[in-house]
Amino acid sequence: MEIDPFIFRLSIFILSIFIGYYVVWSVTPSLHTPLMSVTNAISSVIIVGAVIAGLAGNSDSIFNTSSTFGFLAISLAAINIFGGFLVTQRMLAMYKKKKKDK
Repeated sequence: MEIDPFIFRLSIFILSIFIGYYVVWSVTPSLHTPLMSVTNAISSVIIVGAVIAGLAGNSDSIFNTSSTFGFLAISLAAINIFGGFLVTQRMLAMYKKKKKDK
């Protein structure tokens, strides 16, 4: 009996969702900032790949498939990077000592 490749890949995807959920929610708040830094670095690598994919198409038309998906990948990765920096700054602000007024 042979398993359909689509079902095999779908089951791996569903298992990775559950594993990712439990890994992310079991992280203590003090480890959140270093993890966000790593995900920002991964997203910057995605942007480099998306730029390469966006420039890989024919020069006949601007709106071909690779350019469209490259632009979409750049946009989503940029949102992830800037959102990660905002969350990281907010987390670091929580650990700063508050100044007392005299």
